[in-house]
Amino acid sequence: MTDTKHKILIVEDDLDVAEMLNAYFRVQGYDVFTVNWGEDGVRSSQQDQPDLIILDIRLPDIDGYEVARRIRADRRTADIPIIFLTEKRERSDRLQGLEIGADDYITKPFDVQELRLRVRNALKRVSQGSLTNPVTGLPEGALVDEKLSEVVGRDGSGLLFVLLENMDLFREAYGFVASDDVLRAISLMIVNTLREISRPEDFLGHLSGTDFVLVLPPSNLAALREKLRTRLDQSMEYFYPIKDREQMAQRPDKLVAKIVEIPSLKTQYTDVEQVKAEFLRNKK
Repeated sequence: MTDTKHKILIVEDDLDVAEMLNAYFRVQGYDVFTVNWGEDGVRSSQQDQPDLIILDIRLPDIDGYEVARRIRADRRTADIPIIFLTEKRERSDRLQGLEIGADDYITKPFDVQELRLRVRNALKRVSQGSLTNPVTGLPEGALVDEKLSEVVGRDGSGLLFVLLENMDLFREAYGFVASDDVLRAISLMIVNTLREISRPEDFLGHLSGTDFVLVLPPSNLAALREKLRTRLDQSMEYFYPIKDREQMAQRPDKLVAKIVEIPSLKTQYTDVEQVKAEFLRNKK
């Protein structure tokens, strides 16, 4: 049960799914509002001021992407966490949701217990001011923006993006708890590797729930990149159950850590949004 009565808005045109989610989250101690059309979802977000929105992408009037755009464009609703609920599984669909500003993405058929945990984590991030990731404890949100603002356009700092590809497919196959364990293990490997060559002012945080950004001197980027690449590449197969390792080693949708180096922030970028745009380009 929740300690406070958080309000959840569910925008879902499948009446059976909407009714099930309404009943389930009410039992969990939430106030729940349910609408079946996208335009109604936009109006309800403004009138009811929910703490979180569960939003289906396939709706009978405007799609969930347009609903999310309007919610993000209105200063009254811009910061409400959005969890997309959809049958779409393509990488481009997930990236479109992230670009709009969705906080999470879950595909049908879904485990309602997993959705409950994602709702809890999203609300926890809001209550903490989106300062730390609930799984790894590393900075995210405003803290990352603040650090990037300090270094963009100046000499003396470079970036590494560590992008975990196919984490969503891993989560679908092995579950929410297993994917969180992987994320914690990878964050610990990055922390330990960074300590070997870092200074106190070097920085590690999240650009998304499963992707990292490191800020450190350009002179240290190459050494850190190679150490991380070696350690992460050697570790990925061990996150899979023994029975699946040999098969997954040959598959294109296996877990992969992609490392992108940006050696200088002085001339290429002038603000944080440009850095985030580069991050999204590399996600594709």
